[in-house]
Formats: sequence, structure tokens, C-alpha cells
Amino acid sequence: MTLYGIHASHEQIHPTDLLAAVHRAEEAGFQAAMSSDHFSPWSARQGQSGYAWSWLGAALQATDLPFGVVTAPGQRYHPAITAQAIGTLAAMYPGRFWAALGTGEASNEHITGDGWPRKDVRTARLRECVDVIRALLNGEEVSHDGLIRVDRAKLWTRPPEPPLLIGAAVSAKTARWCAEWADGLITVNAPPDRLRELVDAYRDAGGRGKLHLQVHLSWAQDDDTALKIAHEQWRSNVFRPPVCWDLELPEHFDVIAEHVTPQQVAEVVDVSSDLKWHTEQLFQYASLGFEEIYLHHVGQDLIPFVDAFGEHVLPEVTR
Repeated sequence: MTLYGIHASHEQIHPTDLLAAVHRAEEAGFQAAMSSDHFSPWSARQGQSGYAWSWLGAALQATDLPFGVVTAPGQRYHPAITAQAIGTLAAMYPGRFWAALGTGEASNEHITGDGWPRKDVRTARLRECVDVIRALLNGEEVSHDGLIRVDRAKLWTRPPEPPLLIGAAVSAKTARWCAEWADGLITVNAPPDRLRELVDAYRDAGGRGKLHLQVHLSWAQDDDTALKIAHEQWRSNVFRPPVCWDLELPEHFDVIAEHVTPQQVAEVVDVSSDLKWHTEQLFQYASLGFEEIYLHHVGQDLIPFVDAFGEHVLPEVTR
């Protein structure tokens, strides 16, 4: 049976309010949660960007939900530090934590003052990071000289079993590459044909583990309000790679999003006031093979969404 969770968007919501929302989500019947990990928001309108790792410790303590995080080791985070963060949470909350690893975006990574590498270099760097993180979580002492450097690192606090390291992908090419090393795959909602292509690419290349999907959606009491919320909060997020990878500041995203229409936002966000329509969308995603689906209401007030979906949608998709 597919598991349905809530996504915690640190770029949009103060961490105190996010913690209250995931606590409410657990009470409403959501079965899990996942977290973003950003240094800055995509837009000044979003206006937040709490530190995910501090928040995850609080959220795991405050609930009984399993949690995941999508993070990018290699520039903002040294992979040994990422391994230590993963290992500590997994040691404190065994079996309740996973991490998805991606190549990142300049909007978060430029803060180090280092140059933003080409995509092929970022991919190679992530692959080195994966090996370092796995070795450290397995208790090995690690030294490495490559695109990243490690000197005699060892984790002294580790979980009984290493947590899952999931691959993050938005293209079939990256999904095939993730199959080489990942314990599962995570992507975001897209047209069914594109999602099917990505899933097939991962599985055909030998990809193992569960398929995870983050669903961007907007719900309100009426369609106009739902669309207004989506356009106000998410119009800076409609741009495909490499644009979304390479812009550095929220102001950059806001400038290029000035003429994005509500209809364009509705192409990447599931927008409707009809809870039955949202239910059918989730059934369709599950039919493509996604075993864990995380719902991201793109508005900044999560409680009405949590209550409505908890009462009307989750009972339908989980029975």
C-alpha cells in the first residue's frame, strides 16, 4: 500500500509553524513527512529558510512519524558533515530517517564563495560524496582526494543500521544514473508519461528500493483562491533546468517570474478546490508505482489543507 506523507517547505514557512503543521498532520492521518533543505527561498514572497537539520531533530522528537530530507552534499556541506548529521538522527531515531542526495542549486550553494561547477562536475562530485557518506555510515575511516577531499574521518556515533540514501532525479538520464548507487528514487510530480519514463529508466537500469514522489499542490475552498495561492507562492518555481539550477538569488527568480501566468503555474502544481479531483490524482500517481507520496501544499497556511485532506482524501487513498 502506498504511504502518504506531508512535505515541510522551509523556504515558505517559519520552522515553528512547520513543526505545528507536521504535528497536526500526524493527528490527521498523514503517515510520514519529508523536509527541504535550503539556505534561501526561491522568492522573496516565500520569505523563510530555516535550518533543516535543527528542525528535523525537533520534528522527530515531537512526532512518531518517519522523516526524510532532500539535501546536497559537496559544496555547502562537506560530505563528512552530512554523514555525521544523517548518522546522528538515524542513531537517535532508528528506522525513522532517510536522506535523498542531489547535486543542488546555485541559490543555496553560492554562499560558500566557490564557483558553481558544470552539471557534469556536480554529478561526479555527488558520486564521490555518496561513497564517502556510505563508508562513514558503515564505520570506516575515510580519506579521499578528488573533487572533494577527506582526511581520516570517522563517525563515532552511528545508527545500528545505515539509513537509506535515496537518489533525487527529475530526468530519465539522472534516474538511470541513480540506479547505480541509490536505495530508492525521489522525484516531483509531472505529466504521467514523463513520470512513467523516469520510473522505467530507474527500474530498467537495476534501480532498487522504493519510489518516492513529492506532489506540489494547491487547495482552497474555491478554485480561484487555490490558483491565486499557487501563483503568489510558486510562480518562481516553474522554470526547468538549467535555469532553476543556476540562478543565485531570490531576486533573480522574482525578476524572471514577473510575467509567469497562473495558467503556467497550474502546469506544475496540481490546483483544485475539488478534493475528489486531488484524490484521483493521487491514485494515478500511485498507479505509476510510487510507494511513498509526499503532499506539498504550496500555500503558507498548512492547517486547512491538513485538516481537509486528513478528513476527505487520506481515508480514500489509504483504504
